[in-house]
Amino acid sequence: MTRRVAIVGAGWAGLATAVRATERGWHVTLLDMAPQAGGRARSLGPADAPHRLDNGQHILIGAYVETLALMRQVGANPDALLLRRPLELLDQNGTGLRLPPGPALPAFLRGVLALRHWSLGERLALLRAATGWLLRGFACDATWTVDRLCRDLPQRVRDELIDPLCVAALNTPAASASASVFLRVLKDALFAGPGSSDLLIPRRPLAELLPEPALRWLTTQGATMRLGQRVTQVQQVRQVPPVDGGWQVDGAHFDAIVLACSATEAARLAAPVAPTWAAQAAALAYQPIVTTYLQAPGARLAAPMVALAEGPHAPAQFAFDHAALGGQAGRFALVISGAADWVERGMAATEAAVLAQARG
Repeated sequence: MTRRVAIVGAGWAGLATAVRATERGWHVTLLDMAPQAGGRARSLGPADAPHRLDNGQHILIGAYVETLALMRQVGANPDALLLRRPLELLDQNGTGLRLPPGPALPAFLRGVLALRHWSLGERLALLRAATGWLLRGFACDATWTVDRLCRDLPQRVRDELIDPLCVAALNTPAASASASVFLRVLKDALFAGPGSSDLLIPRRPLAELLPEPALRWLTTQGATMRLGQRVTQVQQVRQVPPVDGGWQVDGAHFDAIVLACSATEAARLAAPVAPTWAAQAAALAYQPIVTTYLQAPGARLAAPMVALAEGPHAPAQFAFDHAALGGQAGRFALVISGAADWVERGMAATEAAVLAQARG
């Protein structure tokens, strides 16, 4: 008898779970409250709309080997859909860190030593710190923040490299971000092998990278899609013959359930059956990301992605030039990661600050 699994959430995690479960012979029912798949990395508007916008600007890195393999499995071609470039953290003047191609450790060494606008002492301080992280196996006290980890680094190193990397990778400011998680990201991205730190910037709408190909693949495999349908109740079924137990999801029976939705939704659904776990999930805190799209005909950036100087009145940390990515000329995406403070100020104030930052 074919086993049935309900997967709540059709974001990238839910889609990946659905593909793997289908491979293993399960009948998948995929549910999501949104009318389209993709979760927080989705495209807005119908597939045939010209110049579709995404719900936020996203990037991948070369270390995401499983994600790239999943894209290929469902019929998406990462080589065509993503612009691959060696890691660059450049400003609009083209100044900043560039990692040359090649093995990770020599590339990082060469990239740091080439930062001529830094003093020799600043460059050596970063290399000493990175060597220490490497020798300690990229491990540290679990209670440390990124600020604590990097407190002995020169301020310029923290402002121009550590803080941008931290907020880009973890979507959390260095003052509150986990140093352990940050070191794991550095290990995977900068020291995992050739190409692991490469930036993979989407050339096409996010929906074309995974959500739409995955839905087509799952449909051909017989999966059931229920998009635009919020799950209201999950119940565990007691094992009483002839029923083998399992789960009720809005009255339908399944042998298993996977909650691949937000922590808030997962906590709501799990509360009646796993209250301790649900309380832990509900207590998780995470920061919003705000992406502002600007139209500026004739303008260009020094690179497809540039780092911006963040400040009290300058919220965005990165800008993307869509023309350099094969998209609409004159369109730019400015991204605010770790945006809780700006969301509290309101969208009107945030938009005005981003516009002023872009003009400056």
